[in-house]
Amino acid sequence: MRTEPSGDSPNARRANSLPASPEGRLVVVSGPSGVGKSTIVAAVMKELGAEFSVSATTRRPRPHEVDGVDYHFVDRTTFEEMRAQGDILEWAEYGGNLYGTPLSSVRPIVERGVDVILDIENEGARQIRAAYDGAVLIFILPPSLTELERRLRGRGDTSTEDM
Repeated sequence: MRTEPSGDSPNARRANSLPASPEGRLVVVSGPSGVGKSTIVAAVMKELGAEFSVSATTRRPRPHEVDGVDYHFVDRTTFEEMRAQGDILEWAEYGGNLYGTPLSSVRPIVERGVDVILDIENEGARQIRAAYDGAVLIFILPPSLTELERRLRGRGDTSTEDM
């Protein structure tokens, strides 16, 4: 998402793609893969009554994942077309796969005044922070690097090189 000076003050910014308050906020939960973001997001959604933003990715689904629920699984060409059309709020490449938040999924929720939770990697969180002043950012750390490695190995989808 791009920002432009608003003209109100030299330091003021506004998001071109999303409305400002009183609409819903973006709540970004970020941290390394395997840190437990999904578990925390589920608890926060229940507590706040927020809605989850389903990210798009070019990676293959894991056995338990459902398209449109866990992710929007798309091919690289489709993802690049979404970016070119301005429908990706933030994006990053991780492990050779693209991940991003479709604006078309987030905008209707925010416009209804409902907070939207984004479970995204650090690069995406940086993009949101730079572009959307009203965002709430939460960074989750693992209990230890040893525990994080154990979790990633247990998932079986992260190479030693990516760790």
